[in-house]
Parts: sequence; structure tokens; C-alpha cells
Amino acid sequence: MSDAQLPITGYLDRFSHRPGQTFTAFISTRTPGPCRVRLVRVVSGDPNPAGPGMQLEDRSAVFDHSFPGRNQPIRLGSSAIVDRVPAGDATAARTWTVLACPGIPGLEQVVLAEQGNGAAACLLLGPGGAVAELSGPAGTTRLTVDAPIRKGRWYRLWLSVDPSGAAILGQQAVAGGPESVARAETAGPIQAGGTLTIAARDPAAPNGHFTGRVQDPAIRQGFAPTAAALAGLPTLAAWDFSRGMATQAIEDTGPDACHGRLLNLPTRAMAGADWSGREMCWRHAPRDYAAIHFHADDLGDCGWQADFTWTVPDDLASGAYALHLSCAEGEDWLPLYILPRRTGPFAKIAFLASTFTYQAYFNHARDNADEAYQGRVKDWGAYPYNPDQYPLYGRSTYNVHLDGSGISFSSRLRPVLTMRPGFLTFNDARGSGLRHYPADTHLLAWLEARGIAFDVITDEDLDDEGVDLLRPYRGVLTGSHPEYHTVGTLDALAAYTQAGGRMAYLGGNGFYWRIARDKAMPWATELRRAEGGIRTWAAEPGEYYHQLDGAYGGLWRRNRRPPQMLAGVGFSGQGLFEGTYYRLLPAARDPRFAWLLEGIEGDTLGDYGLSGGGAAGFELDRADDDLGTPDGAVILARSEDPPASFFTVPEEVLAGRRTVTGERLEDLMRAEIVWFPTAGGGEVFSVGSITFCGSLWKDGAFDGPVSRLLENVVRRFAG
Repeated sequence: MSDAQLPITGYLDRFSHRPGQTFTAFISTRTPGPCRVRLVRVVSGDPNPAGPGMQLEDRSAVFDHSFPGRNQPIRLGSSAIVDRVPAGDATAARTWTVLACPGIPGLEQVVLAEQGNGAAACLLLGPGGAVAELSGPAGTTRLTVDAPIRKGRWYRLWLSVDPSGAAILGQQAVAGGPESVARAETAGPIQAGGTLTIAARDPAAPNGHFTGRVQDPAIRQGFAPTAAALAGLPTLAAWDFSRGMATQAIEDTGPDACHGRLLNLPTRAMAGADWSGREMCWRHAPRDYAAIHFHADDLGDCGWQADFTWTVPDDLASGAYALHLSCAEGEDWLPLYILPRRTGPFAKIAFLASTFTYQAYFNHARDNADEAYQGRVKDWGAYPYNPDQYPLYGRSTYNVHLDGSGISFSSRLRPVLTMRPGFLTFNDARGSGLRHYPADTHLLAWLEARGIAFDVITDEDLDDEGVDLLRPYRGVLTGSHPEYHTVGTLDALAAYTQAGGRMAYLGGNGFYWRIARDKAMPWATELRRAEGGIRTWAAEPGEYYHQLDGAYGGLWRRNRRPPQMLAGVGFSGQGLFEGTYYRLLPAARDPRFAWLLEGIEGDTLGDYGLSGGGAAGFELDRADDDLGTPDGAVILARSEDPPASFFTVPEEVLAGRRTVTGERLEDLMRAEIVWFPTAGGGEVFSVGSITFCGSLWKDGAFDGPVSRLLENVVRRFAG
């Protein structure tokens, strides 16, 4: 894996704060030297010369600071550390034992390592079987067994050493079969009672990481010439991974309670060696899920030292900002949002930044940064760094680990290349190729150009504060792709609209995946890609329940909360990053909607745009009464002529080209613009397309039918 680093980069302790609160910044430079940071306001993050261009307003008068740059390392790989294990009886033998299931059997990797008192014992798995390394003042002894291992199979490993120096290493497949053992005489007794590292060695700087599952590591007193003998040995320490499943702690059930801690977010609630298949939820049968899946490429928290802080001034307006970092070798940006003061004043409209979705896609490596892509980046002066070239900063939940297992966790305590002004996701033949954070600046720049005052809030704030965060606003606007949500964010939005609030859902494929979050570590989100949905990887059977909250993961639709219930529309079709147009339906001409079409001529909308060339594109949503589109919902417009690349999402498809609704497959590849009132006097307006906001720009300005349509909606919502 490449260890290439950016010239300068970093991350913040969180994405948003209010005036009077303080951001903490963690920065690393490739080489030491002087650095500068200054505040900018992000108006537009689209570098396309045919669009609004990059608009980053200098606010160095608010914050401008110099600091010494230093290189701060990133140590990829998850492990568990027990700071002190029992020494036991120095006159008795000592045995280490563990169950291990390798994910990459072709490499030699550390499963257990105890070190301290000038000695070390290390238990590894290599392509030819178990390996042990015993080292002390007199030298190192290495034992190996000749029993090749296979990916995804569970093995019992054990290592026994007696005071005379006699050692035995054993391996046996849990499914049965002969034991394989190796014997040796070490250079002397192993002085025990040090630090134990699981799935790596060296607690100070873990290395040699194991990629695979580990269960029931234990230290016993006595000698075990066979696997059967292990059961009769007294326990010094035994770690049960089925306990404290939602935490980053591991519990020792032994007499000394030598509990440990996890590093870099390995995945818990994994089916273990004893999985019976009788229960699919780990809460009902914890011992069935007593394994932890460690990965050599996990990254939870870079763990860098802080380089500076910045307290938000009391008079700084709510909005999208960034800290611009620079040094002799380059520059970077750390985006952030400023919320209004808790006591206001408040704008009438709030933009809800989809930070949970941004986080799910953090550092998504798409393998598309080819020569043509790089050429466009250079020609446009776009953000120059792509995750394809920088695996050191971790991957997204759309990528997989080194062993092919899906990445379930995403952390914001690391540099994020995809959440930067000017980052291009695609080399878009018809537009700018923006997604997520920079794509949502199309909406922010439009609000600015149309003179509409707005505040900014985020998903994380909404999950923390609930509906109270929304109550000051007459209307709330989503971005282009609010895909990932918690129970808390959906509940808050539903409560807001049902109590008279107005929401404009301005994207597609929204409110789709359920994620989990633990307020004890708010920087991390968890995703289980359970059955159904368009997925780049699939969770294993029995592993559909989150470890953080114990709830069933996957699609909100599978959790009986389809997007249609909240927004009136839900995911229906997808294609390449290209788009088409909408056609107004007769319902739009009803006098009730004269306000909506004021200033709009013709029957079609959005056959242009900066996102795929059309307002209805890439991922499309439609209304569906059976999935919860509310009574009173009116379909105002529908997309036509989907590009040839589009297909119906799999959750709609039954056998024999049938669909859940009974419609033809090709008819479900549509976006629909929907409006409906709520029982409490609220309103919801949904556009059903990811590329809609790219069509707010037309012929060199934020103008045209799509712009006018949205302005009519937003000004009505603002009262």
C-alpha cells in the first residue's frame, strides 16, 4: 500500500460549531516548515470555467495564523491492547491460545504478541501454518508447523512454554481434523507479565497487523501438548469479545480483570467460530458473535497532536467556510460550517448539510483518476489530489478492505480528500462531475446569487439536537444527496414537517441507508449493507445488525421507513453520471400551483446543467403509494427519455422481469417532482434527482426554468 502523503493536510475535531465555540485543528506536513492558516468563506466549489467557478472569499481578517509544520504519522491497522497481563506462577508453564480466521492467508501476520520484562512471545499465522517467535536475552527461537491454512476457515492456535525453555506450537482446524504441532527448546524461560497486543505486535507502534477474525484469546497456566489439554489449564486471562459489543473495550473474564482497548475501529458483532445460525441478531445470542474482524487497513483516529485552535467570533454569520492551509510545498482546505447563535437571529431558511453522507463517501477510491481526469483537473485548477493515489488516509464505506470484506466504519478524524472545494468525482463529459460537498455548493451559490438569506446546519447537529434545531426555520433545504441517516435525523425531520415545517428535498437517492452512531465517539458512523439495495459490497449473513446500537442495518426501506414516507419519493433508478429533463404534468397547471410555475414557460424543465447535462439524472426517485407517499401528494413533473445506461434498482425487481409494483422495469427509471401538505400545516417539495441542483445554472448565470421553479418554492417556504 502506498504511503504517499499530501504536502500539507489535516482534520478538525468536528465539522460545525456555533459562535463562541472552538475548533481544534490537527495538521501534518510532508516536511517540517512554516505554515499559514486563514479563513475563507465557501460560496462556490465548482472549478468548471463554464459554471460559477471557484468562489472562496478571503476572511483572513477574521482568522489568520502562522504555525510550525511537522510530520505526524498515520498508523493504519486495527488491534487490541491489554496494558498489563498477569504474570502467573514463574515456576509453571505458560500457554497462549486463540481462535483465528485469516482473511489474507498468503501473508505472515501477527495474531497475538506479549512483550515485557525483556522477553516476547509472538503467535503468528503464515501461508504454511502457525508460526511462533520466542525471544529473550539469550536470543530468538522460531517454531513453525507445516499445515497450510485457508481463507475464511477457523483455526485453534496455541503456544506453550515451560520454565525449562521447552516450547510447543499447535494448530488445529475448528471444523475438525488432525493437530499439527512443532516443538523446540528455547534459549531460556520467557519472562511473562507484560503487554498483550492482539492482531499486531508492539503496542507503542503496532505493526505486522492481522487481517481476519479473532475470538477468545486467552492466557493459561500450564503446558498443553494437545488442544484437548487446553481445557484443563487454569485461566490467567481470557477476553470475551461478545461482551461490551458497542464499546471500544475488551473484557477479561479472568481473575485479574485485565481489560483492554481497541485501536482503529475493528468490526465487532461478527459471526465467530461457534456461530450456529439460529439467531441473526447478535443481541439474542452474543456468543455466536464473539469474533472481532481486524484489518491491516482500518483507520479510526489518526491520533495526531493539535496544532492550533480557533474560537468562532460572536458576530460571524452562519455559513459554509474553510480553513485554507498553506506551506512551501502546497495547500489544502479544511471545510467547516458555522451555525447561528443558539439565541439567533435566525434566517427563515436553513440548508441542511448532508455530513453523514459526505462521511460515508470519505476518500472513495473509484479507480477513475486516469490521464483524462488528471488533465481536466489541471486545466480547471481543480482540487489536485484524488484518493486513488493516497490510500494512507483510509477508504470509504464504498470500498473494501484488503481481504475483500466491506468497510463498515467511517471516521472524520482523518484527512478527507473528497470533501474539498473543487474536488472532481467524475470526468463529466456534459458538466462539472461534482458530487456531495462540492456539488452542494451549487445550491449555496444559487442562494447567494438570488439574494436568499440562509443559515447552515448539519446532519450531526440534527442527530445531536433533534427537532429543536429545526424549529426556528420556516423552511429547510437538503442538498443533492442526503442518503445516509440515523433514527434521530429521520425522526427530527418527520416531526418538523408534521408540526408545520416546510422541507425541500433537492436531491435523489435520499434517506436510503440506515447508519448507527454512538455519542461516546461521535466522529464515527457505522454501516451494515444488509440485504437489498445497490451495494458495492454485501454484509455477510447474520451480520446485518450494527454493533453500535444493536439495530438492524441496511435500507431504511427494509426497516419499514421508506423514503416516500418522509419525502414523498424514493430511489427507483440509476445510471451513469448523465441526465435528462422533466416534463410538467397536467396537475402542475391546477390553479393551486400557480405560485409554483410563475415565470416559467413551456412544459419541459432542465435539459441542461452542470451535473451530467440534465436536471433529472444519475439517481432518480419516484412516488409510490404502497411505500408511503402521503395522501394529498401531487406529482407535478416526471422525467422522460432516461439515458441508455439507466436501470431499475434491485429492491424493485422480482423474478422474470417483474417488479414489486407490477410496473415494467423500464417505467421505474424515472424522477418525479412531488409536492404535498402535512397534517400539521407543513409542506414538502421533492425533486427526485441527484443532478437537479446542477441545473440551477444556465447560460452563464443562476437563471432559467429550474432556477425559477426553486426560487418560487423557497420564497413560498420563507413566507
